Amino acid sequence: MRHLNAGKKLGRNTAHRRALLRNLTTSLVLEERIQTTVPKAKAIRPWAERMITLGKRGNEHARRQAAAFLQDPRAVEKLFEIAARFGDRQGGYTRIIKAGFRAGDNAEIAYIEYLGSEAVIQKKREKRAELLEKKAEAQRQAAEELSKSQEGEPGSEE
Repeated sequence: MRHLNAGKKLGRNTAHRRALLRNLTTSLVLEERIQTTVPKAKAIRPWAERMITLGKRGNEHARRQAAAFLQDPRAVEKLFEIAARFGDRQGGYTRIIKAGFRAGDNAEIAYIEYLGSEAVIQKKREKRAELLEKKAEAQRQAAEELSKSQEGEPGSEE
């Protein structure tokens, strides 16, 4: 019987599972939205919500507890910024959005994100679009210069 055995093993031993959950939670805090499998998303949800609760407490002890769990000092700083968004909310800080199946092994994929992260995600999309546009423009210019230099070279004609 599985009495009092909460949580999924995720096919890993204890140390590997703990490291996985810490890494995923750290990534979620830094990025505010990550893509993973549905069981992993459901497994990190309690940890992600616990981190926000620590962030809402905001004292030095809570900061040290968060730093002991999160893998990156930047994540600890960002956690306390994110937690400010959830001032009066009493829980339910994350949402899981199912997103189909992975091509390689047909695993069910989901996004897990903090509520209110839409603005941050939209900023990232706009920034990525700008970078892609600049890269495409640079490639166009390089192609034009290459074609001009090939036209002007003697001996390239047949």
